[in-house]
Amino acid sequence: ISGNSMKHNIPAEKLGPAGTLMAEAVQACVHCGFCLPTCPTYGELGQEMDTPRGRIILMKEALEGSLPTDRALPHVDRCLGCLACETSCPSGVEYRNLLGPFREKSEAERRRSLGEKLRRKILLTALPFPSRFRWAARLGLLARPFAKMLPKGLRPMMELLPDKLPRAVALPEVTSTQGVPRARVALLAGCAQQVIDPSINLDTIAVLVRNGVEVVIPKTQVCCGALGWHAGAGEHARKLARKNLKTFPEDVDAIVTNAAGCGSGLREYPLMMKGLPEEGPAKRFASKVVDLSEFLDKLGFEKPPSAKGCPRIVYQDACHLRHAQGVVDAPRRLLRAISGIELVEAAEPEICCGSAGSYNIDQPEIAASLGKQKVGNLLD
Repeated sequence: ISGNSMKHNIPAEKLGPAGTLMAEAVQACVHCGFCLPTCPTYGELGQEMDTPRGRIILMKEALEGSLPTDRALPHVDRCLGCLACETSCPSGVEYRNLLGPFREKSEAERRRSLGEKLRRKILLTALPFPSRFRWAARLGLLARPFAKMLPKGLRPMMELLPDKLPRAVALPEVTSTQGVPRARVALLAGCAQQVIDPSINLDTIAVLVRNGVEVVIPKTQVCCGALGWHAGAGEHARKLARKNLKTFPEDVDAIVTNAAGCGSGLREYPLMMKGLPEEGPAKRFASKVVDLSEFLDKLGFEKPPSAKGCPRIVYQDACHLRHAQGVVDAPRRLLRAISGIELVEAAEPEICCGSAGSYNIDQPEIAASLGKQKVGNLLD
């Protein structure tokens, strides 16, 4: 079927509001194979079923009812959702419009082991909530010496924890700039980041204020919902999204994010809310979401201090910035504005590092291999 869009018999009207988008994604694929070289799991496993076009066929047949869903799920589960396939696709297949809704639909039909259910419960009830996650991380550090005694599926969580957690940081609700502000933005504080490395948000506020931007951090904001959405927990994600739609102020010039996965998650609110009353507000909200690097690049920024010692720097592209949001040049322009540095490019910048939200917990072997390759490319 190479060169022709895939015909389908997907009952889009029975799949809910996102059914038409799912069918359109299937129809757009011409099976050309341009996605294969940029697909991390194809590079790792070498199987057609673990490629974007292979997964599209599996999801298509599952949606049509000609293939049991549980036959497709192992291969769909191994997808990182990095969306490198979208960047490399000449036909413009919006793979994200198929993957997220399919995972949500298939969750009701899935059979999970007790260990999988426990791991999923911990992820969805702890990680999206900073205070809970901090306590869970502390318990994980205490239990780490006994990790071999615990179920295998829980061990990667402990291995990924830092040896020590930094102190919690209270973020100011409003940080003003001297004089008339050039812009006013709302900042998404994030979840795990507040626990693992809260200095990132403090540095973000400092850079924005230095460049004449007033920063608002709504206290009642919650997780972006990306973790639940990518795990097939649609209602969990929508509950968080509704909270953010009500919480973030409308009188801001932008909603700034400093984590690529979170920014991508916020931009997917219209897909999460497809066909629901919140779809309109979600579109307006998503239109204001912008990564910190892109925001500063468009606004114009004060020249950073010069670097000392002629450092050689390599920039690592986050998949959900490069592929999901299409932001490639802005971070590099910011770095090149620092005099005294040499910015070099790594090999295979389009290939995922293997982290992908909770992927390094759900698929630790593939994630570890991809991570090793990425580190090697960066060090080279």
